[in-house]
Amino acid sequence: MEILDLRHFSSHDLRPLLEEESRVWADRLSWDYSSSAEMVLRYLDSKILPGYAAVERGQIFGYSFFVYEGNKGVIGDLFVANGSRLSAPHEVEAQLLTHVIETLQQSPGIHRVEAQLLVQEAGVISQPFLQQGFSRHPRIFMTLPLPANLSPAELAPEIEIRPWAETYYQSAAAVITAAYRGHVDSTINDQYRTLSGALRFLNNIVRFPGCGVFDAPSSWVAVHRFTRHLIGVALCSRVRHDVGHMTQVCVLPEFRSRGIGEALLAASAENLRARNFSAVTLTVTEANHRAVELYRRMGFQPGRIFEAFVWEG
Repeated sequence: MEILDLRHFSSHDLRPLLEEESRVWADRLSWDYSSSAEMVLRYLDSKILPGYAAVERGQIFGYSFFVYEGNKGVIGDLFVANGSRLSAPHEVEAQLLTHVIETLQQSPGIHRVEAQLLVQEAGVISQPFLQQGFSRHPRIFMTLPLPANLSPAELAPEIEIRPWAETYYQSAAAVITAAYRGHVDSTINDQYRTLSGALRFLNNIVRFPGCGVFDAPSSWVAVHRFTRHLIGVALCSRVRHDVGHMTQVCVLPEFRSRGIGEALLAASAENLRARNFSAVTLTVTEANHRAVELYRRMGFQPGRIFEAFVWEG
């Protein structure tokens, strides 16, 4: 087995592996990975996708890629096919990750590295990260089958749930920044820490198909009628033709414990149900006990546990 620079290869070389990976995403997460796979292949053919490939007898059977975002590196994906004749899959994953981590940590100007690899079970790929000084944050993938019998508490009259609109872009970023100040999730994703970072996060969610295709009809905001200020946000993307995924749910700290998050989620779920979706999913950090309890109470069922990793240089 060899570990080679991913940019030596073309989409023709990687396509069979990505087809297998797409089946894994469908089986484990009910996600259609095909649009993401096609994006990876386009970047590969353009020779702009940094990463490594595990190669056996000229055939790629594993890969991992990463991207640079200013002074930060983000590990975008890791996948190894089952059944390698030379190495166990987890050993290959560890080798690929070690190459990626060392490359990022040695890249000039990189002071932070983040990774969230949803299809990898918690604990399976931890060692290369922990050996290089990463912190680890377990996260839970949860599913709400539809139709669901959601009966959120009645909101105070001054609070209104409204459909998402592009005009909320700037104020939604401000809500995200305020909601995650000092929160564990801002440790995992540093985009939550600043208004400019939150705007980049929204841009990635709303305008790029990285985490599914943004679904405006099932995305909502909470507005204070008297001040007309945005106080909560729930954004949803379509990750399969009949599955929605909540990419963001947050409420300003001073408005929590008033049923606003529950009302936003219920509005999203009801819209998806009316359009014959079969489920809505989300991810939540295990240490965020308040959110985990809310989602359980609403009927979200915990599934696989994966991990987020962060390194600060």
